[in-house]
Amino acid sequence: MTFRAPVDDLLFVMTHGAGLAQGLENGVYHDLEDGMAATLLAEAGKFAESVIAPINRAGDTQGATLANGVVTTAPGWVEAYGHWREGGWNGVCAPIEHGGMGLPHLLQAACLDMWNGANMAFTLAPLLTFGAIDALTAHGSPELQERWLGKLVSGEWTATMNLTEPQAGSDLAALRSRAERAADGTYRVFGQKIYITYGEHDMTDNIVHLVLARLPDAPAGTRGISLFLVPKFLPGADGSPGARNDLRCTGLEHKMGIHGSPTCSMSFGDNEGAIGWLIGEENKGLACMFTMMNAARLAVGLQGVGIGERAFQQALAFAMERRQGKSARHTGEGMSPIVHHSDVRRMLMTMKALTQAARVICYMTANAIDLANRRHHDPARHLAAERAALLTPVAKAFATDIGSEVASLGVQIHGGMGYIEETGAAQHLRDARIAAIYEGTNGVQAIDLVLRKISFERGSAFRLEMEEMRWIVEQAKAAGVRFTDMATRLDDTLDGLEAAAAYLQQISRSEVLAGATPFLRLFALARGGTGLAALALAAQREDPSDPAGRITLAQFFAQNIASGARALETAIVQGHESVLESDAALGISV
Repeated sequence: MTFRAPVDDLLFVMTHGAGLAQGLENGVYHDLEDGMAATLLAEAGKFAESVIAPINRAGDTQGATLANGVVTTAPGWVEAYGHWREGGWNGVCAPIEHGGMGLPHLLQAACLDMWNGANMAFTLAPLLTFGAIDALTAHGSPELQERWLGKLVSGEWTATMNLTEPQAGSDLAALRSRAERAADGTYRVFGQKIYITYGEHDMTDNIVHLVLARLPDAPAGTRGISLFLVPKFLPGADGSPGARNDLRCTGLEHKMGIHGSPTCSMSFGDNEGAIGWLIGEENKGLACMFTMMNAARLAVGLQGVGIGERAFQQALAFAMERRQGKSARHTGEGMSPIVHHSDVRRMLMTMKALTQAARVICYMTANAIDLANRRHHDPARHLAAERAALLTPVAKAFATDIGSEVASLGVQIHGGMGYIEETGAAQHLRDARIAAIYEGTNGVQAIDLVLRKISFERGSAFRLEMEEMRWIVEQAKAAGVRFTDMATRLDDTLDGLEAAAAYLQQISRSEVLAGATPFLRLFALARGGTGLAALALAAQREDPSDPAGRITLAQFFAQNIASGARALETAIVQGHESVLESDAALGISV
């Protein structure tokens, strides 16, 4: 099935759910005035539909291969990346002084939404480069920025993130890669890294690796980690790739999904040591890398949204064509299209509602990042930064969880044909599954939310979020009978969230951690549900007949999905005992 870029829908969410309308009024989004947002989204959508969606299937079935140290990407990948560079898409948010467009993160979020839906495996390459640009812009010396940023912003070179080692995954304190100081001010890097996305490929003539490693006199733990820029080829005097650096790809992982994206094991310093340059300060590399990771977490959340959109589109098209049984809704001859069956409609509405709720949360997060970056002398800038920090783990975890859930429902709607690879429904599920794992597992995101973000600045960001959600519900209560039940159920969801948050402040750390994941889900249901309500209110103002069904979608979410909030509250308040006392049930002894 051909992917359709839902440009109008994304623009509606940006405008009425994520702050674009207000940003245009107050000048924050001055560069998106006069229809520029719609124009740029339309072009990004054309690229998604015509360039990278058509090669998505080849990426899955043929994938990337490694032979004699050379990684060859799937058919069409090199040509598509060439079109990517020509379009300037690598520089959407990048600094203007280094050749970028300097446009808002909100616009890039909508672009990533479409690009991930069209081809998640392809979009991973520029996604990592975006993060490296952010890290170098924030922490790189002027010399490093001058030497490297232009090539990365143009897309002439790509970048990677080298964190994980066989013994060091989520716990980077166990990292063993090492670096030694050289007399010329550079460093020599040695070590093994695994799960390095696009660590080797044939789409560009150089690859810039950002590598975490320890210096000989570094403190123990995460306080002793430094970040180094280690290129595949050392640039010559004219900036073009010169001598090969002492690093290589030692293997490609055989993965469940995203086959088009080469996931490499990397070896640095097999001989004299890979030459690298320090980013930021010695022993403070983790802070530099977190700049890259925080940007990547929102981008990964948008992978969940994009895959959810693609899976929904395909499931809906299949349900309109596939005929089985006889529905009371069907008045024609023969069997009914399965879209007429109530349970299929329930699944389709669940897919669409979850995807749209995750989308609005991700776009809200992007808007908060923009406000934090663009309001240079505004006191609200600090509040926006707090909001971005609060919403980022929710955007990443909820959106990637629903990506898998929605893709799984897509397989179910296809029935037996969904389990057959030829339909492509299974690919969405296989591709989506990794997003809940990398860039910090969703369990880690939940821990970050409950231990740091809810109580950050004495909980001011969370309180402000609650106030905004309560305000939306009050608006819904006053909007007429179509919103009455929606408002009642969302009110109850917010009551459950508030009670759960208050309870977390009273219990031990281990008890809090036992309820972290259900709390994140509860927060997401509240934030997503009220976000959909805001979109429904905007739709009613524009046209009470609600031709796009936004009011119905918000009602469905409130009645069928957010209604699970009280069960999540119970799991948070009462469920930790059975988690912490599970030794016998699990057959373990601690």
